[in-house]
Amino acid sequence: MQRINLGEFEELVLLIVAILNDNAYGISVMEEIEAQTGRKINISAVHSALDRLESKDFLKSEVGGATNERGGRRKRFFTVTVAGNKALNFVREQRNRLHEQIPNIDFGLNQYASI
Repeated sequence: MQRINLGEFEELVLLIVAILNDNAYGISVMEEIEAQTGRKINISAVHSALDRLESKDFLKSEVGGATNERGGRRKRFFTVTVAGNKALNFVREQRNRLHEQIPNIDFGLNQYASI
């Protein structure tokens, strides 16, 4: 199997594109990341990650129609490819395997204590 190089931020962007499905473009991805994680990010970072993911064949893009709200500019919409879906599944399975190996450690916390 081909090695999957997916950074933490790239994984997050790829997940958000999958969640947004047919409505994933730069601003919508940025806003959804902020809504889902509370993390403030720069639109340039989102565009860079989208471009990297597309160059890795994890995403594909299409340019939509021009809109008045954008002064006639067109949006670039992204969708997850088969390779991108496989990458997300691989990363999830790998993380689950690692989490399952963490031993149960009693830190002396009350079972009802909030973390």
